[in-house]
Amino acid sequence: MCGRFALTISPKVLKELFQLAETPQLPARYNIAPSQPVAAVVLSDDSTSRVLKMPQWGLLPAWAKDPASRFINARSETAGQKNTFKNAYKKRRCLIPADGFYEWQKKRTPKQPYFFRRCEAIPMALAGLWERWTGPDGLVIESCAILTTAGNELMKPIHDRMPVIIDPKDFELWLDTTQFRADSLRKLLQPYPSEKMTCYPVSPVVNSPENDLPGCLEPLPGQEKPEKGPF
Repeated sequence: MCGRFALTISPKVLKELFQLAETPQLPARYNIAPSQPVAAVVLSDDSTSRVLKMPQWGLLPAWAKDPASRFINARSETAGQKNTFKNAYKKRRCLIPADGFYEWQKKRTPKQPYFFRRCEAIPMALAGLWERWTGPDGLVIESCAILTTAGNELMKPIHDRMPVIIDPKDFELWLDTTQFRADSLRKLLQPYPSEKMTCYPVSPVVNSPENDLPGCLEPLPGQEKPEKGPF
């Protein structure tokens, strides 16, 4: 599962990495939590450029009667078949930029939070799905979920699931919803290689979503933080 992540990437790097049409204006976020707006890269309506949306984290299916029915994660193994996600999987895929994500080691009491990121602090692109819901009163809500897969060897001691991470060379394939290539997409939904990732324990201050502070990303005393990347 993925229930918390960070995004402090500079607007310039974000635009270059995701080849956005415009430079986004986003504040640094250190502890992004469900129900909050998140940055999501999608194709424009005419499929000619990449734009940034800010959907709420917690996918609300277009057919849902209750706007409280939200799903922050979707299992990649079954998203293409489940009624909740299958339409978005075919027609509304997105990339969710992140420095990295948090996960809690449940075998310890209290649970110890860890921060996972790519080596050398290279930004991640999490695979996401997004939806547009319209209420009976005309209210429109755009929302999203993060796809998960089996944990890699680095992840397994902490949790058995992890978010799907899309490599830059596969951005176009993942975002292109003008045609549905099930076999090609399925190949992207694999655990990210452990050797390309690192992790470190962080302070329990991250446990509360109200704490959106730089300290959330700081390693515990005595732990080494990975090299600063090109943010």
